[in-house]
Amino acid sequence: MNDPIIAIAFFVLAAVLLISALAVVMLRNIVHSALFLALAFVSVAGFYILLNAEFLAAVQILIYAGAVMILLLFAIMLTQRANTPMSNVSNSQAGLAAIVAAAVFVVLAFVLSKTSWLTGAAAVTQPNTEVLGKALFDYYVLPFEIASVLLLVAMIGAIVIARED
Repeated sequence: MNDPIIAIAFFVLAAVLLISALAVVMLRNIVHSALFLALAFVSVAGFYILLNAEFLAAVQILIYAGAVMILLLFAIMLTQRANTPMSNVSNSQAGLAAIVAAAVFVVLAFVLSKTSWLTGAAAVTQPNTEVLGKALFDYYVLPFEIASVLLLVAMIGAIVIARED
């Protein structure tokens, strides 16, 4: 983090991610929680851009912030009643969840402090998007097509379920 602009971008993205993740968990309206989840997905894509992983950033935005959020919002709209303003029920196990979250944080902090991290200024020498594209369409074309057919079937199923009123 020698460049101050990258450091500032990292801390801004980290703050946005933490605030949006807390909003996902704490807000009572489930639609607002889903929108903050989309903001969290976009901020993770920003981290990928800072790491020079443009393909992963594009996939993060297209798949998670785009497709998954649309599916979540459709599921919320199709299953929730319109007259319930507060759709996230309060959890009676919030204290236990806070204790477990604190324990996970302590364990992660311990592991991260004991890990020796490689710190090199080695730049990416080959375009990772081109290599991934060739691998996807040369070696993994059959699983790619099976996944696309599976997603098409799921979309048709969602439309059929939505039309059955």
